[in-house]
Amino acid sequence: MRNADITAAWVRGWAVSRGTPPPVEEPWGYRIDVGLGRHVFRHVLPEPDEPTVRKLCETVTQPYAWLKVLAGPEEVAGWITPEWVVPDDPGFMMYTDLRPAPAPVPALPAGYTLHTEVHEGVHLVRVLARDGSLAARGQVAPTGRTAVFDQIETYEAHQRRGLGRTVMRVLHHAAAGAGAATGVLGATVQGRALYASLGWRYQGPLTGVVRGPGTDDAD
Repeated sequence: MRNADITAAWVRGWAVSRGTPPPVEEPWGYRIDVGLGRHVFRHVLPEPDEPTVRKLCETVTQPYAWLKVLAGPEEVAGWITPEWVVPDDPGFMMYTDLRPAPAPVPALPAGYTLHTEVHEGVHLVRVLARDGSLAARGQVAPTGRTAVFDQIETYEAHQRRGLGRTVMRVLHHAAAGAGAATGVLGATVQGRALYASLGWRYQGPLTGVVRGPGTDDAD
């Protein structure tokens, strides 16, 4: 897939998943008004270059504004002005084919239970521990022929038990059942290994840049 195509799908689905206003197309890509205290808005650049990134860094003065750039962190670090910071954890754009399959039968370890729901078109999956605490989670937002997988997380005390794999399989089934043919996500270093083991393919680097103060992860 072309960067422009995969980015358009990711931006559209991410906005649905997070409940933000629809993305606004700009000459350099997209703007999403997120509206959170530490994530005010984000600009997404599918085909970035140094002049465009530098101009945005010089003109955007709002603290906790983010850029999401489809380029490597070492390259992006040379384009930004001193007010902007590249967080430590690099990101990766990934995609996969979604094929309809029989309803999955999650193989959860003893003591864990699976909960699913659909809210405003977003399919949410949670795995709860025996005491009712959240052990793993994820959600997917189908938007036509594509679906964005988002907020996939297994909490530290529950890792290495296959919970993330189960969450991904349930989300895959939900997205395919909704008619999506391609899944898209922005992966962390830790998540990339899981997604690759499930057949997801690497599209390219995805670097987040935030205008200080603060470097909280926004993916």
